Amino acid sequence: MKHSGLNRTEKKAAAALASIFGLRMLGLFLIMPVLAIYGQQYPDYTPLLVGVAIGAYGLTQALLQIPMGILSDRIGRRPIIITGLAIFALGSVVAAMAETMQGVIIGRVIQGAGAIAGAVLALAADSAREDQRPKVMAAIGMGIGLSFVLALIMGPVLGNIIGMSGLFWFTAVLAVGGILLMWKGMPVTHQKVPSRDVLPVPAELGRLMKNTQLQRLNFGIFVLHVVLTAWFVTLPLQLVDAGLAAQHHSWLYLPTLLLSFVVMIPMMLILLRKKQQVLGMRLAMLMLIISLSAIAVFSGQLWGLVVSVWLFFIGFNYLEASFPALLTQHAPAGSKGSASGLFTTWQFSGAFVGGVAGGYLFQSFGAIGVMLFCISLLVCWLILSIGLLQVSATTRLNITTRILSPEEARELTQLLGEANGVEEAIVIPDEGATYLKIKKDEYDAEAIKAVVARFQ
Repeated sequence: MKHSGLNRTEKKAAAALASIFGLRMLGLFLIMPVLAIYGQQYPDYTPLLVGVAIGAYGLTQALLQIPMGILSDRIGRRPIIITGLAIFALGSVVAAMAETMQGVIIGRVIQGAGAIAGAVLALAADSAREDQRPKVMAAIGMGIGLSFVLALIMGPVLGNIIGMSGLFWFTAVLAVGGILLMWKGMPVTHQKVPSRDVLPVPAELGRLMKNTQLQRLNFGIFVLHVVLTAWFVTLPLQLVDAGLAAQHHSWLYLPTLLLSFVVMIPMMLILLRKKQQVLGMRLAMLMLIISLSAIAVFSGQLWGLVVSVWLFFIGFNYLEASFPALLTQHAPAGSKGSASGLFTTWQFSGAFVGGVAGGYLFQSFGAIGVMLFCISLLVCWLILSIGLLQVSATTRLNITTRILSPEEARELTQLLGEANGVEEAIVIPDEGATYLKIKKDEYDAEAIKAVVARFQ
């Protein structure tokens, strides 16, 4: 019998993993809205070092994201997650005790080394039945989004009360809280599902890097996070120059974020219904270009900055929310984990490059140099997106068979490929696993069952 909702164990796992991931991301994001301001208290302060400190976590995240995920498949999810959170806590303590900006950068690099995203997603897959897995993943995604919103609101308030050192001590406490949640709040699971839809497969990475559709999405998430981190090298100082005290920045971020969702959510629903997600992506890019252009023009006027920030968050939130679906649609069957691994590597690389580039350009050319750099990248992305195809909405289905011979695997692949609604079929004979990419409205479940029954 198929259950329609999460059972008690799945609910507990979803809440625990969403909280663990959210606490960690909150710790990473918390300094973004304040470091450009309070970083001036360090004796070696320069705008370049501020940018490096903001984006430094992205370097180690990008380098270790895929290896840590693969390692979790070998030694277990829990040890990797707990170790990653402990590394993050250590980095937070190093940054909290630092007396120079260079020390803060070292702490941020260590923070990023606790790359647990792959292990968390794999544990989420292990903790839920196949039909309930998307709900658990959605809960984790909501936790990440909420952590970004909370960071922008909490950062300026806490920074004014406890300073930069206090913020890093606070992130260390968050990491310890994540460890306790993992230890006490996460139910023990004894299953280990086929992980190709969650974790990367090294042998597939080279092939996926040549996929031109995925290249466009990877470049897009890279640019989006370059722009975000570069923007936060300059924005807090621009707000102060326009007359908004640092401790009051939350009162700008809170309403602009909330109002961005008022526009973004209906926009997304309408474009989903019309099956125009790629068009929506381009509209969101234009919003980013217009908002950054307006910031360059109205940088000294608070009302201009407020409107620009609101427009930026509409575009940014739309893109962040729509990328996972676009990635799923374009990733080959059985390769979603590998495609996601490359995607997040590009994402965190963008955070690092954006921080460094933003700091260097701000130091050399001022805020206008940063804005022109970001606008140029967005225009390049907009042009490159012309080749991104709008594909039909698909879903994925994993099927278990017995271990197959190469001849049986070829036969099963051919039969499934000819079935109605099956867009792609990948059979892994030595794993007894089959991965289907299907169109829900055309898929004939009974016909597929009849085919698969011959190989079970």
